[in-house]
Amino acid sequence: MATIYVDGKPHQVDAQQNLLHACLTLGFNLPYFCWHPALGSVGACRQCAVKQFRSPEDKHGRLVMACMTPASEGAQISIADPEAVAFRKGIIEGMMENHPHDCPVCDEGGECHLQDMTVMTGHDYRRYEFPKRTFRNQYLGPFVNHEMNRCIQCYRCVRFYREYAGGQDFNVFGIRNLAYFGRHEDGVLESEFAGNLDEVCPTGVFTDATHKHHYTRKWDMQFAPSICVHCGLGCNISPGERYGMLRRIVNRYHGDINGYFLCDRGRYGYEFVNSEQRIRQPQIRSNGQIQPVPKQQAIEEGGRFIASATTVIGIGSSRASLESNFALRMAVGANHFFAGASTQELQLLHLTLEILRTTPVASLRDVEDSDAVLVLGEDVSNYAPRMALSLRQSVRQQPFAMTDKLKIPRWLDHAVREAAQEHKGPLFMATVAATRLDDVATDTYRGAPDEIARLGYAVARTLDPEAAGLRATTASGSLAGQIVRAVRAVTGLGKPPSGAPDADFETMAQRIAQALNGAERPLVISGLGCRSGPVLKAAANVVRALQRNGKPARIALAVPECNSLGLAMLGAKPFEEALAVAREHSGTTAIMLENDLYRQAPGSDVDVFLRSANHLIALDHLQNRTTATAELTFPAATFAESDGTLVNNEGRAQRFFQALTPQEIQESWRWLRDIFVAAGRREFSAWKTLDDVIQSLVSEFPDLAQVAEAAPAASFRMAGEKIPRQPHRYSGRTAMLANINVSEPKPPDDPDSSLSYSMEGNPDQPPAALIPFAWAGGWNSYQAWNKFQEEIAGPLRGGNPGVRLFQPPAQAGEYFQDAPKRFQPREGEWLVVPLYHVFGSEELSILSPGVKQLSPKPYIAMNDEHAKGAGLQAEDMVELAIGGASYRAALQIRPDLPVGIAGVPVGVDLFAGIQLPAWSKIERVS
Repeated sequence: MATIYVDGKPHQVDAQQNLLHACLTLGFNLPYFCWHPALGSVGACRQCAVKQFRSPEDKHGRLVMACMTPASEGAQISIADPEAVAFRKGIIEGMMENHPHDCPVCDEGGECHLQDMTVMTGHDYRRYEFPKRTFRNQYLGPFVNHEMNRCIQCYRCVRFYREYAGGQDFNVFGIRNLAYFGRHEDGVLESEFAGNLDEVCPTGVFTDATHKHHYTRKWDMQFAPSICVHCGLGCNISPGERYGMLRRIVNRYHGDINGYFLCDRGRYGYEFVNSEQRIRQPQIRSNGQIQPVPKQQAIEEGGRFIASATTVIGIGSSRASLESNFALRMAVGANHFFAGASTQELQLLHLTLEILRTTPVASLRDVEDSDAVLVLGEDVSNYAPRMALSLRQSVRQQPFAMTDKLKIPRWLDHAVREAAQEHKGPLFMATVAATRLDDVATDTYRGAPDEIARLGYAVARTLDPEAAGLRATTASGSLAGQIVRAVRAVTGLGKPPSGAPDADFETMAQRIAQALNGAERPLVISGLGCRSGPVLKAAANVVRALQRNGKPARIALAVPECNSLGLAMLGAKPFEEALAVAREHSGTTAIMLENDLYRQAPGSDVDVFLRSANHLIALDHLQNRTTATAELTFPAATFAESDGTLVNNEGRAQRFFQALTPQEIQESWRWLRDIFVAAGRREFSAWKTLDDVIQSLVSEFPDLAQVAEAAPAASFRMAGEKIPRQPHRYSGRTAMLANINVSEPKPPDDPDSSLSYSMEGNPDQPPAALIPFAWAGGWNSYQAWNKFQEEIAGPLRGGNPGVRLFQPPAQAGEYFQDAPKRFQPREGEWLVVPLYHVFGSEELSILSPGVKQLSPKPYIAMNDEHAKGAGLQAEDMVELAIGGASYRAALQIRPDLPVGIAGVPVGVDLFAGIQLPAWSKIERVS
């Protein structure tokens, strides 16, 4: 720590930071543009000028840029010095010379950092009377709108897109005294993080194109703290509502998970909430026709189905809340509660839980801070996109150590990058196919899942001879005979990228082991992406071997959906067992909880299951093939219309809260309560609020006791008041319903949270889990998060939201013993593996128009050598057969796929429910 003096008063600050970071942490209002907490300092805008003095006797001082000046011991500065104030005001005036006077029609108006800083500096009159420079705007795709005339040349956008996120198709183009930020030509931005330009840009150059279709000012939206439902990472978000419609999603800062950024699937996948496929009132099937019915009638009919059934089966869901899954389990009993997932997936989830309970787990912040990483089997960019952004920062950690020796502070971004040049820390990618992270990888390896697992086992054995699995020695006989011949002769693989010094599989395992063992914070990443238990076990073995070597190694595992771990922790059984129960018992009533079975299992098995049930009750928010067969359908609330708990990939339980108040729609646990009470199960009538369900949950599952601590209870108050969901400038509360009644209605009650559906409430900062939106006096933009943090870019005050359910183990777990055998290609057959797409593989986001536009068409991919050998060409119509079902699609040539491997895009409609990996022939369709 260091003591600095700001306008004569002493303050304790972090000596490793700059003066701007220090002043903002202390709560001072010091304007800035080019600096960003995640991007560091480049000194491009000159807006953060302060007066620095050599000593208390120095009365003249000199102007310095706070973002470029270290917070050194004894530094004496003045923010209020008249010369500094005038300088900052002049900088703003210069920026505003060419800025259009279009705030009333600018999408950024009301949450604009430029507006905030203009007011903060006192600039209020434009003296410039001459023509302004103008630019042509570009089409940048369905997500990002471009208005170049508003640019102030802060360079934040290009720094984020190219340097932080690794994008290549966006840049700054200059001629004479003009700078243009965009693409070399119109076209869709290629980065899966392009949407962050909306929040990174301090003006309205880049704005949310989806929000533009149903635009509402920030101060007129109703917000709630929520969790992204489009993968298993648990990123924090703030959904905004107006007139009963979900208008947009913005990032909600979380110091351990998403930080300042979201992926584009999480940001733009929200429009399924407004989809025409929504189920908005109870429906009953009668004489082959689906008809809407009143709520009470539907509940009574559901109760009759339950009461008359000899067996009631419950199919849970990994996209439903912990509370709704628990309610279903309690209603049908533990023996009849099923996951709606295959035996394979459920086994992998239970293996994941076992590893997380016995191995130190990494958050996304830990991923960023790791200085050597091995990725086993995961296409992180498409399966868990936000983790890929963290991985891109991890390769900077070892170069940081180099620049530390040069006495270059880490926050001095341009100087650090200039010194590091192309040097990157160790990142090893062992995957089935090429990934978007390969450009920053030290080495890449392509292989079948079993070969990837064998590489992991070899690394673990190299680190610790006691580790189970493949024998790692320097002799050419054992490992080379066992591995190298298997890789080269059988699959044609085992070589690092072109130009690597050694193509030996053994050497690669040794290089990985050496890099991990030489690191201070090594990390191994794996998950369920390639659907391989041996890969997961190999990843755990590497971490455990590092632990035994005294290294603080961690593991990060990606899971399929937002509550995959929560469902597994409730003891759900696989779908195959549900099918067996339905076949064995007549008079069965099946309850489907937010789960389209046709996406989880082969269609023929689902058909048999649904035909075996005497009655089928579906609770879901979207029409799908499963709800189309249901006799009774109830409209379940989405994440934006409900409260509940999700457990993310690191075992962190987090609470989400509703932003919308729909009329006929309610949480699935409430529908289940009402139906079973109607069936005579009066014990469920005790569940009045979400807290009641949580108390029952923690009583039934002591291991989940901490779930109650994920957020304050509904009884929480601040000085006797609730926390407002609406900004204090919220307008039109009477006018928006004047066509119904000119009197302003009473705000809806919310028995499940301490949030109010109103602008009234306590204005002070709430606990982190209850912050619905970022706003502070004078700070209307996303930079207002500065005011909510203990330290800039650090944890939120009071701690980051959520609670971890798994505690770090006292010692390393035992090694897994069952290393897989060598992968053996088959004559005339291919091992078909899942291939993921950030846009198209996830069930809910695909209903958002922009996401659907960027989603791939169905295809079957194979290596170019295989295609030539089979006489096939790109775009030929080919067919494969798996699990008794045939799939036809155009052939896609993928040179990055290993020999003996084919792939299909999971999640797209054609391949819904396909069980992979699986062997199949691939033949041309005549």
